Amino acid sequence: MKALIIGATGATGNDLVRVLLQDPGYTEITVFVRRPTGQTHAKLREVVTDFDRLEDVSGYIKGDVLFSCLGTTRKIAGSKGRQWHIDYEIPLTFAGMAKKNGVSSMVLLSAYGASPTSRVFYSRAKGALEESIAALSFERYIIFRPGLLLRRDTDRTGERVAAAVLRLLNGVGLLRKFRPMPTPVLAAKMALAPRVLSAGTHVVSLAEIFKL
Repeated sequence: MKALIIGATGATGNDLVRVLLQDPGYTEITVFVRRPTGQTHAKLREVVTDFDRLEDVSGYIKGDVLFSCLGTTRKIAGSKGRQWHIDYEIPLTFAGMAKKNGVSSMVLLSAYGASPTSRVFYSRAKGALEESIAALSFERYIIFRPGLLLRRDTDRTGERVAAAVLRLLNGVGLLRKFRPMPTPVLAAKMALAPRVLSAGTHVVSLAEIFKL
């Protein structure tokens, strides 16, 4: 199986690359990155990409499954408009090119609470992206909606505090459906999903991710 990845340098995307490189079921992994990562592997191909000029790399967007792990925060993006561009417009444009080029499966890393009608901007962007990609009619479309992610060496104070609180509550049997998920676990489940889930659309919630 040939995999394509956008968002490969983020926490989950980076773990996903590691998983796919070790998985014999994936024979070729093409990652689209803003700058070379320096990583080398017989199965790995890096395509340096200007994400505002995706037409320049359209010829490389060919394979069996597209994994989208692309996303940012408003703080990093600098504005709502820029965050919308990164979280919605770029993944949708890329997905459209993949579908046109014959890619049959799409795995989207979304978020808990994603909804196009949400009052929360981040959740609304993720929900809108889910719907827009659904309209492209991939043969197999898998949406992952994890909760709080446990990233290696995170520098986000709020994330560390929230994870600590949730672990404490989970330890006494509370809020189990909101338990944090380590990004390596999520990456492994994303890699597995296209091989074990049937054709059609699948929304994989937090509890279902752990069971996959």
